[in-house]
Amino acid sequence: MTTEKILITGALGQIGTELTNRLVEIHSAENVVASGLDRWQKDLTSAGYYERMDVTNTQLVKQVIKDYDITTVYHLASLLSGTSEKQPLFAWKLNLEPLLNFCEFAKEGLISKIFWPSSIAVFGKGIPKENVGQDVVLNPTTVYGISKMAGEKWCEYYFDKYRVDVRSIRYPGLISWKTPAGGGTTDYAVEIFYEALEEKKYTSFISENTAMPMLYMDDAINATLKLMAAPKENLSIHSSYNLGGMSFTPEELAAEIKKEIPEFEITYEPDFRQKIADSWPASIDDSLAKKDWDLDYKFGISEMTKNMLKNLRKKLQK
Repeated sequence: MTTEKILITGALGQIGTELTNRLVEIHSAENVVASGLDRWQKDLTSAGYYERMDVTNTQLVKQVIKDYDITTVYHLASLLSGTSEKQPLFAWKLNLEPLLNFCEFAKEGLISKIFWPSSIAVFGKGIPKENVGQDVVLNPTTVYGISKMAGEKWCEYYFDKYRVDVRSIRYPGLISWKTPAGGGTTDYAVEIFYEALEEKKYTSFISENTAMPMLYMDDAINATLKLMAAPKENLSIHSSYNLGGMSFTPEELAAEIKKEIPEFEITYEPDFRQKIADSWPASIDDSLAKKDWDLDYKFGISEMTKNMLKNLRKKLQK
């Protein structure tokens, strides 16, 4: 069996930092190349190599793939939902063009497998709010959602036409204690824990009764690795798999935090992200992922809250 040589773009981001370290555990450091726009911070990633590069620089990316004999790419670099609304044309370019280049590299035989994250932002107006199925009509209303929907269709196209092995997950909101959130609509569910510990109060930019699908980072990483390890013939979806995780409102999350920090108080001042959240589903049907590659979860809202507070207490004491 040939050794997988892995390149991760966006390796210093919220998903990238944790996924990179897990890939090092599985494949060892010398087979993992991390990349990002910033300088390498040794404490952030345990990858054997780091390349500082802009993923829109196609020639540089191609050279890195050749230099390290890369076989598998985890392409995570993107502009998230809140930030994309402020820079729509740049978001379109960054969120789509590098994906197409990686698909072209795979078509040419330069790499053999790609992971690319999609998002619940692909859903939009006119779909049911609860238990949204895999094959609903996608009708995104945000720049981020539009770029992810287009990316999904390109993934499917490259698989159908050229048998490119590109795999994808529609991530819900991701919650992690290791890295701060980076401009997403679900970021309140990360910020709230820091504020609860440091200030004992939090002002949410999402209204109290807005339910959104969320996933604890441990479960997100496990799902990603499980999908990438699945035999190609088991996969029935070549756009992007639904991932549901857990679903809760800011009010429900605040109630869980109050069980651990009784004096915690929450107030609500919805901003422009509320409109984005309103366009998203409240819960997701991920039965196809469970059937095709045994998706499972270890964290519900209670386990996640306890784990976040426990780890953040240690982190903030440093």
